[in-house]
Amino acid sequence: MSTMTIAKGINNGLRVAMEKDSRVVLMGEDIGKLGGVFRVTDGLQKDFGEDRVIDTPLAEAGIVGTAIGMALRGYRPVVEIQFDGFIYPAFDHIVSQVAKMRARSLGKVKLPMVIRIPVGGGIGAVEHHSESNEAYFAHTAGLKVVCCSNAEDAYWMIQQAIETDDPVLFYEPKRRYWDKGEVDETAAPRELFKAQVCREGTDATLVAYGPMVKTCMQAAEAAAGEGKNLEVIDLRSLSPLDMDVLAASVEKTGRMVVVHEASTFLGLGAEVAAEVQQRCFYHLEAPVLRVGGYNLPYPPSKLEEEFLPDLDRVLDAVDRSLAY
Repeated sequence: MSTMTIAKGINNGLRVAMEKDSRVVLMGEDIGKLGGVFRVTDGLQKDFGEDRVIDTPLAEAGIVGTAIGMALRGYRPVVEIQFDGFIYPAFDHIVSQVAKMRARSLGKVKLPMVIRIPVGGGIGAVEHHSESNEAYFAHTAGLKVVCCSNAEDAYWMIQQAIETDDPVLFYEPKRRYWDKGEVDETAAPRELFKAQVCREGTDATLVAYGPMVKTCMQAAEAAAGEGKNLEVIDLRSLSPLDMDVLAASVEKTGRMVVVHEASTFLGLGAEVAAEVQQRCFYHLEAPVLRVGGYNLPYPPSKLEEEFLPDLDRVLDAVDRSLAY
């Protein structure tokens, strides 16, 4: 077992993937000499050279477009979008080409590429640096979308994403980059598209992913002091969703609260709530509740603590669920 941050877990996972397969190539803005603005790729260009860790121009459409061509030529490119809000110049490439190539070719053409995206707020950044845009891509058929929340998942999930023959959007919770955790580099990893029960409980289920998993774990600890036993599930995979784990939990607890940083309106929690209520209607003791960001553009940094879901908002939703 090794102790490392989430950022270091991704770095080590990228290193292992590059050592295993010479077709793995990294591309992005400032990922080489600088090691990325969050230092996630630190040291990789020095060890693997400028031909495999490539500093690109500031041109997201060009980065993703180049990666498409490389994937078609047999490489397994891993591109970094420096901040979540920078991805939109490449949006057309991703939803019109990356997502559709396999279906368009009737399965004859694979597009094994990973798009790494630091996601979410909480770092005091300016506009375009704190967005939670995962629902756009989870809605797009042909894309796999995953999000790590801890160092062990960071280490293993990036390797599994690179090995996947379909395109994967890999979300990284930027305000958790420096959170430390234990990583077993010898154990068999969890399946990439499976949810994980992080804490067993009986009274209600909290569902989250990425940065909100830690918040929900803190909420469960606080609720325990009030005699409430909450189960916490980390989705890990946003598309596909592991509905079997969610359904099994609701059948036990009878209540569910879904938590994410993205705006609640048409966020991923809406899909989770709809699916759970269809599958588990007769097990539910209360409607599935959602806690998320407000339906507003991300605010200036002085106001982001008011915008982001916190422990109190999660616990308030739990209380409302238990009151039914």
